Amino acid sequence: MQGLIMDYPLTLQHLLERSRKLYGRKEIVSWMPTGLHRYTYAGFYQRVGRLASVLKRLGVQKGDRVGTLAWNHYRHLELYFAVTCSGAVLHTVNIRLFPEQIAYIINHAGDRILCFDESLTPLLEGIRGELKTVQHYIALGEETTPPATSLHPVHSYEALLAGASPHYDWPHLDEHDAAGMCYTSGTTGHPKGVVYSHRAIFLHSLAETGVDSIGLSEQDTIMIVVPMFHANAWCLPFTATLAGSKQVFPGTHMQPRELAHLIQSERVTVTAGVPTLWIGLQQVLEQESYDLSSLHTILSGGSAVPRSLIETYERRWNIRIIQGWGMTEMTPLGTLSRLKSYMESWPEEERFAVRAKQGTMVAGVELKAVDEEGRDIPWDGKSQGELLVRGPWIASAYYRDPHSAERFHQGWLRTGDVVTIDPEGYIQIVDRTKDLIKSGGEWISSVDLENAIMAHPKVLEAAVIAVPHPKWQERPLACVVPRPEYRGEITGEEILAFLRDKFARWWLPDEVVFLTEIPKTGVGKFDKKVLRQQYERHIRPGSER
Repeated sequence: MQGLIMDYPLTLQHLLERSRKLYGRKEIVSWMPTGLHRYTYAGFYQRVGRLASVLKRLGVQKGDRVGTLAWNHYRHLELYFAVTCSGAVLHTVNIRLFPEQIAYIINHAGDRILCFDESLTPLLEGIRGELKTVQHYIALGEETTPPATSLHPVHSYEALLAGASPHYDWPHLDEHDAAGMCYTSGTTGHPKGVVYSHRAIFLHSLAETGVDSIGLSEQDTIMIVVPMFHANAWCLPFTATLAGSKQVFPGTHMQPRELAHLIQSERVTVTAGVPTLWIGLQQVLEQESYDLSSLHTILSGGSAVPRSLIETYERRWNIRIIQGWGMTEMTPLGTLSRLKSYMESWPEEERFAVRAKQGTMVAGVELKAVDEEGRDIPWDGKSQGELLVRGPWIASAYYRDPHSAERFHQGWLRTGDVVTIDPEGYIQIVDRTKDLIKSGGEWISSVDLENAIMAHPKVLEAAVIAVPHPKWQERPLACVVPRPEYRGEITGEEILAFLRDKFARWWLPDEVVFLTEIPKTGVGKFDKKVLRQQYERHIRPGSER
């Protein structure tokens, strides 16, 4: 017997119309090259309609891909909705990939239109001869005349909008229609494309408004620091529009002092980004005075959040860091680390231990972990296995990739993350499968060592990698960035002494090397691939286990 429920399509048009009808007076603020730009959701809706009219006039049809190379600002937000709600597919291009990778994914996606920030013109000019599918370039600048460039044909975004009607007859869309696509960072081989449906983004956004999830609401002011070109900024621009939150975009102003200024001036309540951002902000807050009393929540993910960082923000500034975990293939949210009600009365040490984990699955996501034989591991907090996930916003295959079956198996996505799951359902990432260190047949978690090292009061950042060893196959090498005031003062022996009562002797790094900076990926994660290349011949025959 079928249920007597309306067949109502879950499309992003609902989010757009809701913002117009309910939140027309709410602000969207962007820090642009010319200063702060402010307008309301009412003005946003009008410009989205104009942009949809422009795309239609340029020949964009349902299913066509529209690429963006842009930072976090209001024009990018307009593209998020005009492209998707008109039936085309938004392809946010990661501007921090290598130029050859950018050219590859634009061609692989088949982008017909490419919208770009004018500061990125040289990047595009360098690869324009390789781009086979782009028919129009649109410059996202203030001027109504196109920039001087070898790109052709090139248009001014503002000129196009000025000549277009704000009244657009939005087409009927199916919730299973493609809405957006992103590419993985391509750590091995070419980047892989992930296509998101309207239904996936709709349900994902709805989940992020849940009080036991992110809990984003109309009362919040969210500063979206995670790049809009990376996994759709964790889908937060869509969720904020659904909720009617005030949105604050930093543009290219990503330095800690600039972020502190925006939090203070715009009374930001929630912000989101990778841990390295908040490590940098911590340094500024320890030395300078800012009023961050409005900020109650920092969402952080992309890599493990050091427990010491969680403790410092809560104890010193009463700001709660909520750690999350997800992947581009997951739209991307999978888990969040919130305490259960009865845990609030636990001793502080136990509470922080829970919050340092990657958390429990968000409603809508199902997960498990399996051993090397594919058997489910027990949820005992000790057994280790590869994490597998499935759910309504998780990809079932890569776009135009014949090797998808390697990652998508019997309805599950194999994440490549090695985890434990405790009896309460909290996962803790032990490592990526490629980052685990196998020493003498035993596994060592680089993540556990990194978190412990970063708890040292003289340490700013730390990454641990495997280096070859003639006897033990691999041994851990600790790459450490001291805090500026301790550079030249801290020693490797001091770091090892700090670790000795926390780990078995054979887990301890054979050596500690000090760096001025740890290389980062395009989205701000520690780039261990680069470190491994730098130290691939770093063999210490005399070291002991």
